[in-house]
This record gives sequence, structure tokens and C-alpha cells, in this order.
Amino acid sequence: MKKLFYVLGLLILLTGCSSNLEINSNKKEKVINMIKIVIDNTEYNLNLEDNDTVKEFLNLLPQEFNMKELNGNEKYIYLDKSLPSNPSNPRQINAGDVMLYGDNCLVVFYKSFTTSYSYTKIGHISNLPDLGNNDILVKFIR
Repeated sequence: MKKLFYVLGLLILLTGCSSNLEINSNKKEKVINMIKIVIDNTEYNLNLEDNDTVKEFLNLLPQEFNMKELNGNEKYIYLDKSLPSNPSNPRQINAGDVMLYGDNCLVVFYKSFTTSYSYTKIGHISNLPDLGNNDILVKFIR
């Protein structure tokens, strides 16, 4: 009978230790909430969302894209890889928003406007200027 209590006590102790180990290992996982983005030799901070799209996007970095102009308010590039997405309609796009359209179209918005389209938010660049009507080279640095 003593052996049974000893074994049960040991199991409880080990179970408690293993869940503490999982919690501690999760705390050690480095969370990236900001990366650098370089546009026309000017560096900006891209504050990231916490979602599966961002986690997969980070695995692609560092990356340099020649982003195309569209509609006088955005730059876009179709990625070679599809990313997980969870699109919703934000109704309002703000200058500096970085979004995923569909599952492989990366978009940097440089003007604010209302929209009926759905996107998955990747992050936001504060104080992003008007990027003009030309295609641009954009570097995403992890």
C-alpha cells in the first residue's frame, strides 16, 4: 500500500513538473512584434499583429520586393508562397497599414480610405509618407 501512495505521489509530482516545464518553455519563446522595413533608403518600424499570417510571413524574411503601384493608394506584390489568412473587412484602411489580400498578395497602403474589400492585417507603419505613383523597392528585415 505504501508503494501505491509513493507511486501516486511521484506521478502527481511529475505531472506538476512537466506542466511547469511547458509554461517555462513557452515564456522563453521569443515574440517578434516589430520588424524594420526600408523604402527608398528610409527605415521604418513595422509593428506586427499577433496572428498565424505574421508568423508565416516572418519565416520568409529577410526579403526584398519590387512592389507595384495600384489605385494611387497602395503598393502590392504577389508572394511565391500562400500564407494562412483570416480576412475580414476593416471598413477603413489607414496610411501605413500592411495587409494580406487573399492568401498571397502583400499590400502596403500609403493613403487612408474606406473599403469594401477584406484583408488579413499584418501590421502598421507609423508616419508612412505618400509613396507616389511609381513602383518601389521595399526591404523587409527581420
